[in-house]
Amino acid sequence: MRPARRGVNPGGFCLCQRREPPNVVNSGQPALTAGPEFCKNFDSNRMANTILVGAQWGDEGKGKIIDYLTDDADIVVRSQGGNNAGHTIVIDGEKFVLHLIPSGILRRGKICVIGNGVVLDPVSLVGEIEGLRARGIKVGKNLLISGGAHLVFPYHRALDEQREVLKGKNKIGTTKRGIGPAYGDKAARTGIRLADLMNTALFRAKLKARIKENNAVLTSLGAKPLNAKKIEADYLQAAEILRPFVTNTVVFLHDAMARGKTILFEGAQGTFLDIDHGTYPFVTSSNTTAGGACTGSGVPPHRVDTVMGVIKAYTTRVGEGPFPTEDDALSDRLHEMGREFGATTGRARRCGWFDAVAVRYSNMVNGIDQLAITNLDGLDGVAKIKVCVAYKLDGKKITVLPTQVDEVERCVPVYREFPGWLTSTETATKYAELPANARRYVEALAELIGTKLTIVSVGPGREQTIRLQGKTS
Repeated sequence: MRPARRGVNPGGFCLCQRREPPNVVNSGQPALTAGPEFCKNFDSNRMANTILVGAQWGDEGKGKIIDYLTDDADIVVRSQGGNNAGHTIVIDGEKFVLHLIPSGILRRGKICVIGNGVVLDPVSLVGEIEGLRARGIKVGKNLLISGGAHLVFPYHRALDEQREVLKGKNKIGTTKRGIGPAYGDKAARTGIRLADLMNTALFRAKLKARIKENNAVLTSLGAKPLNAKKIEADYLQAAEILRPFVTNTVVFLHDAMARGKTILFEGAQGTFLDIDHGTYPFVTSSNTTAGGACTGSGVPPHRVDTVMGVIKAYTTRVGEGPFPTEDDALSDRLHEMGREFGATTGRARRCGWFDAVAVRYSNMVNGIDQLAITNLDGLDGVAKIKVCVAYKLDGKKITVLPTQVDEVERCVPVYREFPGWLTSTETATKYAELPANARRYVEALAELIGTKLTIVSVGPGREQTIRLQGKTS
């Protein structure tokens, strides 16, 4: 693993000022209560700026790992995607599902940032804020939103739905939340941003033009035109609630780094849903890989110290698209256990064996330094566990995921079998407490991928997280 770049703290300032203990209820205040000062107790191993990415097709359990890592971070940044993503976190048996707000909101004293690379529905975001507040979570000065974030409108959702209908059996399997059309407007330079919404006159003018154009498209597709007045009223109402949160988050993040604060970049979706590196066209509309954290936040690559990849001990996928290791029997087993249903849509996830070929490629694209393996407990009752170590494509053995989706669809997995452990791992709190076969399995995955194993998760709770001593940086 490359050494942490301590340029963010050139003077050797102490970063161990008093912290508030982790708690569900957030104080709304910055994590560090004192300014940096020289200290002989300076800890050079303190958490550095970290990008956390899903190394498969999403739903790897990133929300839980982010929540766990947030205990040692000052700021949590969401840098891409929209409310088509969902992070599930369980605290003392209570389940929280977050869509746009970073998971750090559940920790006292942490600052959460929604960056410029995110597309957001203001009405949905207000609903998420109010839902958290209703459950005792304070949302105030601990949340900042970039004025450069693009907005999702009802016409984006309507277009998303109509395009799926037109594709028929070739549909992508989107959540129909309007994310793709919103990113399309952004690329076409016709999008409306949160900063525009803060200027009522400007927003009304821009919205009027966009509604007129999109209603023409929708009616041509056989859909009903949208009510412009209702959309305007709903969004302007949301604007007044969101106004206190809106700022230039790029400036905030750079100022925070200059003061020695540490940042955790929260990934949404997974590597193989990346618009550039995923199984196109069965992908999302943003960059879900490590590079997207930089463009979506305004933090340059040389200020990033570590990339942590999150994987399941097996593989899942939601929606359409190729899935070489999909296995119906494993899917049925996991669904019967009450597992693997989408946090956003509730759809049953497609399940399959672990694909080391795909994750090796993910490691290449993201530059993964550390590995977190989740859902190990999902395999507790499996006698023989398969891992894909290569593919056969048209009779030829290959060890790299093909670029063309039709070739991925023709790939036949070459498996290596591992003996299961046939006992529960859910109560393990130390690595040595895991069954020997479980330890051999996760170590084999890390070796096959070519990166360092750092975290093993054996359940949804915070306490069901094992940090490997002597195996981290």
